[in-house]
Amino acid sequence: MIGFKSFHSKAVNSNRDAVIIDLNYLASDAQSCYKKTQTYGGGDQSFMGYDIPVQLKANDNEDYSVITTQIQMITIQGIGKEVTPGCSQTGYITYRIIVELTKTTLQKII
Repeated sequence: MIGFKSFHSKAVNSNRDAVIIDLNYLASDAQSCYKKTQTYGGGDQSFMGYDIPVQLKANDNEDYSVITTQIQMITIQGIGKEVTPGCSQTGYITYRIIVELTKTTLQKII
């Protein structure tokens, strides 16, 4: 039983790290889009047109979605595939990243 708990703990930590890494990548992608002109497929100083690229919306570890979009800020959420210890079956690892042009703020939801 101890071996299983240790394995599960490592899986949860690994999934948490993967969600954070991917959210940081998506934040960078959104900031890049913000800076590009519409001619080059960008937002032209706005996050309003940003959408997560289809190939990045989901992978083996997590699912991502845009939660809110404003001209100067966008919030992206990542929901992992591992259940956080002590939570019900709906307690999947969840983080949000608030993206602005020059900074990001990571929030742990679960």
